[in-house]
Amino acid sequence: MINKKKIFIAVDTNKISRAKKIIRDTQTKKIKIGYKFGLEFFYSKEGRKFISSLKNQTVFLDLKLNDIPNTISSAMKSLKNLKISYLTVHLSSGFSALKILKKESKTIKIVGVTTLTSLNNRDLKEIGYNKKVNDLVRHQAKLAKRAKLDAIVCSGHEIKSVKKVFKKEIITPGIKMQNTKNDQKRIMKPNDAFAAGSDWLVIGRSVTKGNIKENIKNLLETLED
Repeated sequence: MINKKKIFIAVDTNKISRAKKIIRDTQTKKIKIGYKFGLEFFYSKEGRKFISSLKNQTVFLDLKLNDIPNTISSAMKSLKNLKISYLTVHLSSGFSALKILKKESKTIKIVGVTTLTSLNNRDLKEIGYNKKVNDLVRHQAKLAKRAKLDAIVCSGHEIKSVKKVFKKEIITPGIKMQNTKNDQKRIMKPNDAFAAGSDWLVIGRSVTKGNIKENIKNLLETLED
């Protein structure tokens, strides 16, 4: 059913006026909508203040924390005044950092980021990993389970493999309405990602570029197919 489907709209901008427009033009009661704010917005002059002012919204703060346990713990404490629902951390931070972050998070859901959708097997080899994408993501999902994280981020291509070892929420970026990759390599269409078992999709440019209201209308029609 379409009203069971959940989408995070990526608010990829550094302008408050643009963020307000994205939120205003994507309002719908047909599906559950949340908003993802990343580094570009959070680091902008008024970004943090704007996020703290949001009310009655599901806020996904995508900072991809990646540091030593003490620093990650301190970062979590500094974010507690924000009314956020989800916060990302790189699983490559290691078990100790993940464990302490989860302990500090209280009501904020901690989301483990597996392997970025901008990377493929060739990129991993270049970085120094000897595992292929699917094997690495599955390994990372096991770490997320061990650290008792609330959700993980993975591309649509790894969902089925991940669900065998991680039973909580799965958030899927790299979602495209059109057949364009941009800077992402492991992409998937919305219905295919939901069919694979994703709980939330993250959609950015496919909705926010051009006529936002028309793009949301097209998305809803796609999800009803």
